[in-house]
Amino acid sequence: MGTLIRNAVVLLLLLTAVTGVAYPLAVGGIASAIFPREAGGSLVERNGHVVGSALIGQSFTAPRYFWGRPSATTPTPDNALASGGSNLGPSNPALTDAAKRRIAALRAIDPGNDSPVPVELVAASASGLDPDISPAAARYQVARVARERGLDPAAVQALVEAHTEGRQLGVLGEPRVNVLELNLALDGSKRLP
Repeated sequence: MGTLIRNAVVLLLLLTAVTGVAYPLAVGGIASAIFPREAGGSLVERNGHVVGSALIGQSFTAPRYFWGRPSATTPTPDNALASGGSNLGPSNPALTDAAKRRIAALRAIDPGNDSPVPVELVAASASGLDPDISPAAARYQVARVARERGLDPAAVQALVEAHTEGRQLGVLGEPRVNVLELNLALDGSKRLP
């Protein structure tokens, strides 16, 4: 019986060392060597300062910025430590109320825009950290951003088009616009608040 317990403990320690220490270190080391930017968190820097990550959304609420997808994370929006959706089902009145509040906020900030509000500006993603919006959601906001910044809407639209990424390998995913990168381009090289 003592031999069985000793063998079980030795095996537990060995597997813990292999799967809990050696394997993660090896995978992390390989990832850092092959994909250093991605392994480092895809951090976005401007003027030597980290302003965010290309993979995690940020909460923009000022009218002069493009707004990303709503976040259901708590206690703050786009909280990477609390990644997850709201888990509200379609029959839950709280989901409907949240969508109505978001639509009202978009209409209030841009009362002249009577276009249909794109769904990703109203519904949070499953992770609550989505950094991208569709080109349609960006186009919906062009007039407001141009007006707030005193820019020509055509110039802002050209900026949106320049920051629109296509499908990966031409077939995977959907075209998308990274909100942080677009807002940084609007600000030039200034650091975002």
